[in-house]
Amino acid sequence: MLHSMTGFARAQDIQQTLVLTWELRSVNHRFLETQLRLPEPLRGLEHGLRETLRKHLKRGKVDCTLRVDRTEGASQLELNRPLLLQILAVLEQMRRDAPEVGAPNPMDLLRWPGILGTEAVMDETALKEPLTDLFEACLTQLIDHRQREGNQLHEAITQRLDEIDRLVGEIKRHSLSIAHQLRIKLQQRIADLGTELEPDRLTQEVALLAQRADIAEELDRLSIHVEEARSNLRSPGPHGRRLDFLTQELNREANTLGSKSVLAQTSQRAVDLKVIIEQIREQVQNVE
Repeated sequence: MLHSMTGFARAQDIQQTLVLTWELRSVNHRFLETQLRLPEPLRGLEHGLRETLRKHLKRGKVDCTLRVDRTEGASQLELNRPLLLQILAVLEQMRRDAPEVGAPNPMDLLRWPGILGTEAVMDETALKEPLTDLFEACLTQLIDHRQREGNQLHEAITQRLDEIDRLVGEIKRHSLSIAHQLRIKLQQRIADLGTELEPDRLTQEVALLAQRADIAEELDRLSIHVEEARSNLRSPGPHGRRLDFLTQELNREANTLGSKSVLAQTSQRAVDLKVIIEQIREQVQNVE
């Protein structure tokens, strides 16, 4: 089954007074590149989350963002108790060294930077399980999104492979008359020069030109690469790198075909082939 590397997912949960929100975005990339944006108190979860991503995704640049907010109505003021205890301990030491120092003013303590916080208090131990479960649920949504887009890519690539088969069939039919067309052109050129050529020599020249213009190998290889691409699409995957290689080979054969073409119809079909192959290549860049 084909998977796209492009996708988006969002999952949200409420834990007591906290609203947990995961957002996952992925775009195409040569390898798997993950970037996690977590609040600093929850950085310890990063390694486990990266391992979860590696188990389920093979390629793509994936940005994972966690936002932790308070629920509506929750108190917005939190006393930073560890910091307060540190300040009081320092003040106690000062009073022992300088007894004339008086007791601290509570309002002065409240003005101390960081003593009052409006941000959500995050306990990594308490939040680890719900955050991990929510992340996996969000990742499942992302994979589903990538799969839906992959189905559309599968259809688009298959249609263009069918178009390549159709064009190869047309070129094969035109190539059957290459020798006849070359004979007519050569006879016309000889007549324009006002000379004559022995029938045997004419046949030899036509055979030589036809051999140089033979495109049977290129047509066969185009068909082989198309069938290999279809086989790849039917396989479990991953598909992207193999399909990218096959589009390069298809393009190489189409270029050779165009350079060896001696008929206008064949040259035009070779150009059409290159356009379709480029369309496949663009689609393949998003395949995992």
